[in-house]
Amino acid sequence: MQVFYTAKNYAGETKSGELKVKDERDLANQLRLDGFVLTSFKEIKEEAENKTEAKLLNRLFGIPISEKMMFARNLSVMISSGLPLSRALINLTDQTQNKRFKKVLKNIYEDLQTGSTLSDGMAKYPAIFDELFVNMIRVGESGGNLEEVLQILAEQLEKEHDLTQKVKGAMVYPTVILVAMVLIGIVMMVYVVPELVSVFGELNANLPTSTKFIIATSNFMRNDWMFLLPGLVVLVFALKLFSTTASGKRTAAFLTVNIPIMRDIVIKLNCARFARIYSSLIKSGLPVVETLKILSRTLTNFYYQEALQKAADNVQKGIPLSKIIYEEKKIFPVLVPQMIEVGEETGKTEDILLKLAEFYEGEVNQLTKNMSSIIEPVLMLIIGSAVGFFAISILQPIYSVMQNIN
Repeated sequence: MQVFYTAKNYAGETKSGELKVKDERDLANQLRLDGFVLTSFKEIKEEAENKTEAKLLNRLFGIPISEKMMFARNLSVMISSGLPLSRALINLTDQTQNKRFKKVLKNIYEDLQTGSTLSDGMAKYPAIFDELFVNMIRVGESGGNLEEVLQILAEQLEKEHDLTQKVKGAMVYPTVILVAMVLIGIVMMVYVVPELVSVFGELNANLPTSTKFIIATSNFMRNDWMFLLPGLVVLVFALKLFSTTASGKRTAAFLTVNIPIMRDIVIKLNCARFARIYSSLIKSGLPVVETLKILSRTLTNFYYQEALQKAADNVQKGIPLSKIIYEEKKIFPVLVPQMIEVGEETGKTEDILLKLAEFYEGEVNQLTKNMSSIIEPVLMLIIGSAVGFFAISILQPIYSVMQNIN
């Protein structure tokens, strides 16, 4: 069974986390080996039906990060002001504008009325309240500092929202240019090329391979367009399906950390998220191994997931985290393990990693500001190549005919 436990050692230190054990005795024995005595535990029930429903519906009707950020911040303020949790939750439910989120919060409130905990209610909706969110709430409930944990969560979500918006904002310009280029290409293929084809037919021009390719593409778009949309849907679905497999995740990760323009942003973005989430989880009271496991399932890049899962296994064996991160030079700049090492030596890991997160967030901010100047030459090269290919393909037969006439 999967349990959430709290334990103390003889020095009075408290730790909590999740473990998979056979029974209570097995849990107590495992903690005793680490020098801790079990004080309380709770079985985490897996509700497969609710989980499946949550994944399907919530992916279709996602809740914005900003909505969850305001929920965490407002709930923290209400609890710290003395309101009971159930009353604070129903107040926030009434204030929420998002219908989907309102329904979820109402269901969680009803669970609270039947004796469930806030974390258990949230765990039923993993696509809204991810593992990071639920575990931090569970730690806050166990440690009696729920309002503090909610404040940490709100800050974490705010920073994540800011980073996401900056990256999305940086991609607006190239996206608009590429969409405009595709639309112009479609207009040329559907309306301009057929007119030129009739001219080539009248001149009995000898068409080169590139011109034949453009004509074939134009004919397909004009005559067989009904197959194009279903084909694109199938292609997108196939790519989406492939991206969920281990090979697909590894391929996507390989591309993002090796393409020059994307590499810096992806690495610094993931380092910023790693440092901030790690700091937040440690500050909320989760043990290092459990924190690394949660991180390995929170970061989306396959290389980071793999590295952090490996780190969790090695830390459990007594190897310092800084030493493990030093070996992952491809995805962690040397500054990261150096700062972790300083944190391990001074006992201020969460504070140092918070500063590291702020540093990398600043780096991402600067990179996104410079994105247009970085991408513009690449876009000009792509557009120039496409226009050049089209011009040569159209002008070459005309030039050949003119030579024959001369």
